[in-house]
Amino acid sequence: MTSPILTRVLPGPPEPLDHEALVALLSPIDRSIPRVGANAVSSIDGSASVDGLSGGLGGPADLLVFDLLRRVCDVVVVGAGTVRSEGYGAMRLHDDDVAWRRSHDLPDHPVFAIVSGSLDLDPSSAVFAEAPVRPLVVTTESSPRDARSRLEGVADVVVCGADRVDPRLLVALLVERGLPQIHTEGGPSLLGDLVDADLLDELNVTVSPALVAGEGPRIVSGSGAGAVRGMTLDHLLASEDVLLARYSRRRPT
Repeated sequence: MTSPILTRVLPGPPEPLDHEALVALLSPIDRSIPRVGANAVSSIDGSASVDGLSGGLGGPADLLVFDLLRRVCDVVVVGAGTVRSEGYGAMRLHDDDVAWRRSHDLPDHPVFAIVSGSLDLDPSSAVFAEAPVRPLVVTTESSPRDARSRLEGVADVVVCGADRVDPRLLVALLVERGLPQIHTEGGPSLLGDLVDADLLDELNVTVSPALVAGEGPRIVSGSGAGAVRGMTLDHLLASEDVLLARYSRRRPT
């Protein structure tokens, strides 16, 4: 597999990373310990999108990390708005990712969990019709009953909250289903809910060497009502002018 040249800048002296070293760096240390991680991309001036899409900020290095984070997780959680706006298809990994998962006694593909209060999802779309693993749809008690019934034919529909999906119930549900390595690709509202509930253990963020200006969204939106939550820099990678960092939330043992 050909990959962009990535250099680990921190910790330690700069060191070029081959593909295997990068996979090891991104893999969970202990898969039995539940962990909620996220991946996002931002411009230098803080915008999470260009013309409404995050893809305009990404590049080869960001895409490689994006794919590898899917490889090493148990479930990918995405808000329905992001699924629609970013044009998501089925959660199907590349052949080399599948081979790696098999060699590590993992299912071929992670579960795709879509968070939606309105259930504005098309049951005939590729997200469901071409899914290698039956997706999860996480919704609320107040979601439309007819939409729920339509989706139950193509996905496991679960309720996690009355009028809004409760992130604590969401994480507990996934862990109970044997999916402790939880990875989310956003969008900003879902990430905001996880941050507000202090559930986000890890954030992988790519800083794109671009200035966007305008009024683009941040990678996280939310009430901001909680205390400031400090994070620790685990590593910093560089690929030409692109920076890729991982920050972790340190918690009492």
